[in-house]
Amino acid sequence: MTSLPFFRPLFSTQLTFATTSILKRSPLFFYQTRFPISSQFYYIHLFSTTPPKMAPTHYDALIIGSGQAGTPLASALANSGKSTALIESTHIAGTCVNEGCTPTKTMIASGRVAYLARRGPKDYGVNINGNGENGEKRGNVDMRIVRERKRAIVDSFRGGSERRVEGAGVKVLNGRAEFVGEKVVKVFLNDGGEEEVTSELVFINTGERPSRPALQGIETLDKKVVLDSTSVMELDEVPRHLVVIGGGYIALEFGQLFRRLGAEVTIIQRGARLAPRADPEISEELKKILEEDGIHIHLQSSGTKVSSEGSELTIEMQKKGSDTTESIQGTHILCAVGRTPNTDSLNLPAAGIKTDATGHIVTNTKLETSVPGIYALGDVKGGPAFTHVSYDDFRIIRDTLIQPATSSPSNSQEQQQPKKTSYEDRYKTLPYVVFTDPQLGHVGLTHAEALSKYPSRHIQTAKMPMSYVARALEMDETRGMMKAVVDGDSGEILGFTCLGIEGGELMNVVQMAMMGGVKWWDLREAVFAHPTIGESLNNLWGFLED
Repeated sequence: MTSLPFFRPLFSTQLTFATTSILKRSPLFFYQTRFPISSQFYYIHLFSTTPPKMAPTHYDALIIGSGQAGTPLASALANSGKSTALIESTHIAGTCVNEGCTPTKTMIASGRVAYLARRGPKDYGVNINGNGENGEKRGNVDMRIVRERKRAIVDSFRGGSERRVEGAGVKVLNGRAEFVGEKVVKVFLNDGGEEEVTSELVFINTGERPSRPALQGIETLDKKVVLDSTSVMELDEVPRHLVVIGGGYIALEFGQLFRRLGAEVTIIQRGARLAPRADPEISEELKKILEEDGIHIHLQSSGTKVSSEGSELTIEMQKKGSDTTESIQGTHILCAVGRTPNTDSLNLPAAGIKTDATGHIVTNTKLETSVPGIYALGDVKGGPAFTHVSYDDFRIIRDTLIQPATSSPSNSQEQQQPKKTSYEDRYKTLPYVVFTDPQLGHVGLTHAEALSKYPSRHIQTAKMPMSYVARALEMDETRGMMKAVVDGDSGEILGFTCLGIEGGELMNVVQMAMMGGVKWWDLREAVFAHPTIGESLNNLWGFLED
């Protein structure tokens, strides 16, 4: 029997249990309806295994995905008085807190401690383990403690997000979302049920997941040795030899981390250089640092095939332009070849939402999709996949839909209101940090980008090695370099990179200068505290050249 929306369901828990017990089959639902004939009412009673179709639950706002945009947005919408539902299939707070920034940087801190401990006797004159003058003993790394520390910090951060969402009165639906209409979403609940919800405002913040390389034989391997950026952090022992496929920031951070924890590490990168987003000189300097750490790096190379024999893996690698292959022996593979948008399970065509060739959702500058009233935030819409971009997407939605600017503010209101950065403007000073050691912090344009964007301007660069920075010398952290790109005539700072100790923090100083319109010569003449890394911004400009 099909669904009978014109019949009134009159079922009870007792009836359902009784029919199930007697018939030993699926629960039966009892329906009753009546209709008049000649002033008399006649009743029809029917049984069906199909439950009655319930009306969808309507919310003022619906958020799909609890990422770094969706989570604060849910609280902000609820606090503004809107009934708000948040659909999340896995855990509150998204990739950043659960599998990304928070856990990786926690583990990287453990890696740095291991690195400094090994350097202690020789470089700093500190010997607490009786290693001897050469400091060659690796020491012991307990991956279980490293992992538990990571888990504890993640649980703490996630718990804070959960409490904020709950405190705001957000209805959390734990399950997978799928569009069945333009603004109608079916939720396949994790506990086995289904629920249909509707809203005039829908926000998609489902993020991305790790991609798999096209490597023949990888599907036949034990899943315990084929790792991605999530599963690699759950290892309970250090791999003997980790082979990393990819050369972006995920590959480099994990590659260096596990080298410091004691693994042999090989990186296979298809491109011509590591960290391809960075300035070529910076990429080359980073390669030297990683090779100094003992990492084997193969550029313009691709893994073509993998096989296993016992605990040993054999990866066949082919260099660009070569007809021959080279074999690399390893014990684990880390797949770090990019990320795939989580849009394939949303059934976006049912809602009329357009995507690009990569599966990312297409939006305008207000983050609205091809369907009015449906928005996409964070990595799922493409572009730079950074937590700070996702959170700024929340800011754009907040300022547009929740706290729109006053149409005609008074002078006092104008003075109190913060300057709003537009969608377009934020990319002029959009920063990122690669948490290798030393860090690679960058903001603005590279030299090549500046020349391409401003062919008629007087583009100059200033480069200085970290070995010229007094504080770096004092800390014995002299690896790396910094590089600035400026307009030589106007003094405008167009871009800055620091590959050096706390490079991300120094980059933030220059970013604020760029946001405030501070000229490069203003930094040269500034009075910075001595001795600090920031003091190097006095000296950098002495190396300015065309």
